[in-house]
Amino acid sequence: MKQVLIFLTIISALFISCNKYDELSLEELESFTVEGLAELLAKTESKPWRSEDFVPGRLGGTWHSILREDPKSFNAVAANDGTTAGIVRSMLDYLIDYDYNKREWKPRIASPEILIDENKGTMQVVYTLRDDLYWSYYHDTEKKGNPVSRFFKWVFSGFKNTEITQQKEKIKVTSDDVIFWYDEIDGDPEVQSSGYYQQFLTMPDGSEARVTISKIDDLTFSFNFPRIIADPLISTNMDFGPKHIYEIAKRDGGVDGLRSIFNVSVDPKIIPSMGKWFLVEYNPGQRLVFKRNPDYWEKDIDGTTVPYIEEEIMRIIPEENTQLLLFKKGDTDSYLLRPEDINTLVNAQDKNYTIFNSEGSLGAAFWSFNQNPINNEKPQYDWFIKKEFRQAMSSLLNRDRINAQVYRGLAQPKLSIFPEPNPYYNPSITNKYLYNTERALSLLSSIGINRDASGVMRDWLNRPVEFDLSIASDSSVSNDIASILMDELSNIGIKLNIRVVDFQKQVEMMVNTFDWDSMFMGFSGSNIFPSQGSNTWPSSGNFHLWYPNQPTPATDWEARIDYLYNEGQFTIDKVKAQAIWDEFQSILMEELPLIHLMRSRRFWAINNRWDLSNVYFDNMNSYVTSHIFIQEN
Repeated sequence: MKQVLIFLTIISALFISCNKYDELSLEELESFTVEGLAELLAKTESKPWRSEDFVPGRLGGTWHSILREDPKSFNAVAANDGTTAGIVRSMLDYLIDYDYNKREWKPRIASPEILIDENKGTMQVVYTLRDDLYWSYYHDTEKKGNPVSRFFKWVFSGFKNTEITQQKEKIKVTSDDVIFWYDEIDGDPEVQSSGYYQQFLTMPDGSEARVTISKIDDLTFSFNFPRIIADPLISTNMDFGPKHIYEIAKRDGGVDGLRSIFNVSVDPKIIPSMGKWFLVEYNPGQRLVFKRNPDYWEKDIDGTTVPYIEEEIMRIIPEENTQLLLFKKGDTDSYLLRPEDINTLVNAQDKNYTIFNSEGSLGAAFWSFNQNPINNEKPQYDWFIKKEFRQAMSSLLNRDRINAQVYRGLAQPKLSIFPEPNPYYNPSITNKYLYNTERALSLLSSIGINRDASGVMRDWLNRPVEFDLSIASDSSVSNDIASILMDELSNIGIKLNIRVVDFQKQVEMMVNTFDWDSMFMGFSGSNIFPSQGSNTWPSSGNFHLWYPNQPTPATDWEARIDYLYNEGQFTIDKVKAQAIWDEFQSILMEELPLIHLMRSRRFWAINNRWDLSNVYFDNMNSYVTSHIFIQEN
């Protein structure tokens, strides 16, 4: 697991008010959903992963899956969207793993050791890489010549003084790869990597010091902390790319050179992999094809390299109903059910699939308001920077209605910052601004926003209260929620305009142009560790969504959050740390820069041609299919 928050899409269509749940009272709805849920769960499988060992499988088979949009790149440096990141990371690997069930770290491609010097107040995390890690290249029998040589001839043809050298088809992964990536990629502010922010610590005197990295030998390296912190393995766990490629790209082309390699026009067979898969084919708008990497380090107890699947074909299908149709026909192998799919798929006759259920998700999408002063000439800015306005919006979010009409009663509000598995989760610290129209009106009135004689809400300068809500275009769930919200706001005289945009455009608005009013967004990761979010919670972070990259904290409460986040990282004593993280959560729940939406119980279906022995599904690990294998004929 990594301390970088990666994008998670939610969102998008018009809400139809004649939903069958409209006529039920809340009491009737509660009875209906409890009875319905029990019946539903009885027809599905519950199989959470509890750290069981996987049984040996068999090689073979092609996994058919869906991708909602084309990737923007195959470059680890340019993986700023979830689609690109997912593809790239199938060819990389993290240093270590975290077992959510046992609440402990375990080795992956490296073994860690934490060394603390109490006298100096410093610490080291020493990692030793496995000795069987390689940058491998897919063997292409259709083209002559070494794939690495073909890569160098293609990508560096425009660079000056670049030596083109013959390379082996298997290149050892060493400490040099990790150190180069930490220093020259994540550590270069011009690259704008999310990993940049976690390399710096605030010292007791207020100065900033960097966590450095040093080589011990070809397989061993050390992260050197200038002071002792509570969770050093979170901030040092990382994936990385091959030095032998990216170093030359940066040397001869700078940051632009780094970003230009492995674009979507290249032959993907030239991309090296140290992960489970090779990307071997990409047809824009149609599909991607992956082949298993036989040099991958992970093996089962019989010595067989995983994954067992020989090939994955990933079709690019943005339309949700088409995705459902393909799954029902057996053309794809798994499907994450939307609320509207559940009854149909669960109750279908002669099913060729098995449906798993999981508890309510730990994370949730959120609603946020743009407080960036770049927009300070817009009336919306004047409203959004006031916490009473944000509190009023939370008080107009009708969570019961959303649960009934969008989630069929299978969700619950997310009302806390930390999820239950977080060691500093406090059930008493929650969002207190729940649905209450009268309270919303009172909060708005307290800052000079009131309805005029015609029912239009106006601010202290007589400006009508109207703003946009930007949502990504690839999810009916978010569009349904947005439409309910638009209806609730219109009832008190506020006009909400739903702005449906391409997800990549939404990301661009969030991190570059800042030209949005309010937004539905979500980040992967659920703050299992309190210090996760080094680029989100501190005011200087590039994903501090409501006003990123602040030179100094814009508000007193953000300054306090910066202080608490910093102190929490360095507090080892559990009692003292609890007090710090309690205040941290309390401020965020009062200021509401992010208003979380709903945690939904999830249902996932998988084609029965696969053996389910190694298949699991839960709210901590999502679907576990790393050791899946084909049924015997």
